[in-house]
Amino acid sequence: MASCFATHIVGWQRRHGRSELPWQNTHDPYRVWLSEVMLQQTQVSTVLGYFARFLERFPTVQALAAGTEDEVFGLWSGLGYYSRARNMHRCAQEVVERFGGAFPRTAAELQTLPGIGRSTAAAIAAFCFGERVAILDGNVKRVLARVLAFEGDLSSAMQERTLWTMAAELLPLATQRRAIARYTQGLMDLGATVCLPRKPSCMICPVNELCAARREGEPERFPVKTRKLRRSAQSLWMLQARDVHGRVWLEKRPSRGIWAGLYCLPVYESRASLLDELAPDDRRTARDDAAFVHVLTHKDLHLHPVSVECVAAQPLSDAGAWFEAGRWSTLGLPAPVRKLLTA
Repeated sequence: MASCFATHIVGWQRRHGRSELPWQNTHDPYRVWLSEVMLQQTQVSTVLGYFARFLERFPTVQALAAGTEDEVFGLWSGLGYYSRARNMHRCAQEVVERFGGAFPRTAAELQTLPGIGRSTAAAIAAFCFGERVAILDGNVKRVLARVLAFEGDLSSAMQERTLWTMAAELLPLATQRRAIARYTQGLMDLGATVCLPRKPSCMICPVNELCAARREGEPERFPVKTRKLRRSAQSLWMLQARDVHGRVWLEKRPSRGIWAGLYCLPVYESRASLLDELAPDDRRTARDDAAFVHVLTHKDLHLHPVSVECVAAQPLSDAGAWFEAGRWSTLGLPAPVRKLLTA
């Protein structure tokens, strides 16, 4: 089956797969790596603009390594999952420091870099260096789990390792080394455009005759993943303080915890604790704005903005500064803070 499966994927990708994306048709590991990081849990349509802006400011891995974390966060602002941006910056610095500015050529070495997991490393190695190695991102897991009718619960690390082994067995033959990049892209394209989580287009799938889940009539039952993410909720009060010049007070968050390293409106556990931080004259101007919910991967944040007009443009703490509106776009801001400031 392996040779037949790979042949079908390669042929389909050549005729029907995506080829117009700016990180395709290149062997530049910097561009491939940048796209792979940005595309984690983010749609292609969203990534396109960010990818272009990053390349304009940081055209090479050396340029990214030399940039500041604030610059990186500023360009990343709005993409979410900011640990990706932090790891990306650290990774660029290590590529320069450890490898002289040239990305390692094997998946094994690439995995030693910050933020590069097994699947991302394999994608870079396959696309840029022709290494015969399997990827297993979310889309590819779905394709392979259905083709194989893989019953293992992918919440289990052991079962995921088993699927990795099976993915490696389906790779193009070693004699088809030049096909690995198109095969890898084909699996990604198939999962993104045909083998969808709901209502997969089985009739136009190039491997429908090989697909065990389709034969069983239950493609949407795969992949199996029973463990549910345990969600929580938290209420926070956010101080939106403006001085007489219209500037907003922003503070840089600690390096750990929610919105780590980003500039943010001051956050408090209660309205009373927020008011306690203000001078009496400022406290009298406090106005409650409409509360809203911001959804994180693991938590719902119930945010309560409080607007305050500060009489004197004095520092509110040692951790922040007053910022004019023209500077907000250059800062890494959490999505709800940017929403409030631009409302």
